[in-house]
Amino acid sequence: MVGTSHPGNIGSAARAMKTMGLTQLVLVSPQKFPHQQAIEMASGAIDVLEEAVIVNSLKEALVNVHLAIGSSARPRGIQLPMLEMDKFAPHVASQRQDASIAIVFGRERTGLTNEELSCCDFHTMVPTNPEYGSLNLSQAVQLFCYELRKAYLQQNPDKLPKEKQLNLATVDELERMFVHLEETLLLTDFLVTDQPNKVMAKLRRLFKRAQLEDTDVNLLRGIFTSVHEMSKQGK
Repeated sequence: MVGTSHPGNIGSAARAMKTMGLTQLVLVSPQKFPHQQAIEMASGAIDVLEEAVIVNSLKEALVNVHLAIGSSARPRGIQLPMLEMDKFAPHVASQRQDASIAIVFGRERTGLTNEELSCCDFHTMVPTNPEYGSLNLSQAVQLFCYELRKAYLQQNPDKLPKEKQLNLATVDELERMFVHLEETLLLTDFLVTDQPNKVMAKLRRLFKRAQLEDTDVNLLRGIFTSVHEMSKQGK
């Protein structure tokens, strides 16, 4: 991030990075850093801020970098190869694993200068609304980090979040619950004693569509039991 003027944007960028699994932040001549506002906006990504590297120029920041991609809303007449947003992350992901890659962001108001953009190998931009393309710096960082995260997960599907394994209630657990439910509804006069089956049939369909887990059944039966206990106390 080059010449960032608002420390809150640095903190928000750190947060955006950490949520997508990125941690290496380099700040080129930030106007206000370290700063309390950066810490507040980082919202838990303090480690990214604490480990941030601060340098005086973009050229210094790009030492030992193998691939630099400049994010700029305006090409500024610099004839750099253009990476469309949908090609950006796959191109990064196709590089060697030991390659050092930098995504370069400019100042909030003026972006990257021609000289800074010419230090990059590619130019990329977010295809915003041409009538209103005002994108906050940290929002732009979030978008690029998200695209990188998607590309990473496509190459490493084992890192995808695992869906919670449902422990669905068994048939006999549901049947015991239905008996308990019917007893409770008869107790509260919700069911007519001589014709409970019609309503119970609807309730069975309702609960079976819900695919209750065993913990759901336990919770419901706990409620039924509390109704019975209150009834015994005459409340």
